[in-house]
Amino acid sequence: MIADVLTIAWKDLREVLLQSGTLRRSLRGLLFSFLVFGVFLPLQIGPDLVRQPVAILPFAWVPLLLASGMVADGIAGERERHTLETLLASRLSDRAILIGKVVAAITYGWGFMVISAILGLIVVNVANPGHGLLLYTPTAVVLLGLFGLLGAGLVATGGSLVALRSPTVRQAAQNMNLAIFAVVLIPVLLLQVLPVDVRRQVGTTLTSLDWPTIAIGLGIVLVLADLLLLAAALARFQRTKLILE
Repeated sequence: MIADVLTIAWKDLREVLLQSGTLRRSLRGLLFSFLVFGVFLPLQIGPDLVRQPVAILPFAWVPLLLASGMVADGIAGERERHTLETLLASRLSDRAILIGKVVAAITYGWGFMVISAILGLIVVNVANPGHGLLLYTPTAVVLLGLFGLLGAGLVATGGSLVALRSPTVRQAAQNMNLAIFAVVLIPVLLLQVLPVDVRRQVGTTLTSLDWPTIAIGLGIVLVLADLLLLAAALARFQRTKLILE
């Protein structure tokens, strides 16, 4: 089972990294994202990138967006290219195929985020030599690593359900991006249009909360959500139904 999952995960990762023909060309395609998240944003944030744990939140977008695109291509893309039937006709189990695709999406998004965060740390140190050696706080590492991983898992598992019901990659990606926008961006935009006094009151309330306890609770909720969505996707991913579709 584990070997089959890794086989599917490696197949999907290899395809996305070599989609332009060679690894070098594919990396060139990712260069813009590296420049934005690993160079431009760290330069704009400055030393606060390592001093304020909240400042690293932009990196959390990386695994969400990349995982959603990867799982859309891994499932809806297989159907659109008419290669899903070939995969389903193999000896691999339905469970191994789906979990392998989810693992590939999580690895791709989370790995890119880690590389961007490391690159950003290097950029901040080079651009601010007078501040000594700047390093992420343990809190920032936990927030970025753990919640980035759980967030990528949420998008990958939930996205697999969306992709299973989408005839094309474009439709699957649009539906997932709309969901991410609704969950993440709408609360932020609503906060921006509130009166200044209300925003200050919200900020005061947030700073007084017991964030370690909230983080633990949120982590548990994300783990349960990931498992429930994965179970739902596994129940939906059945080769007999997919072949008939």
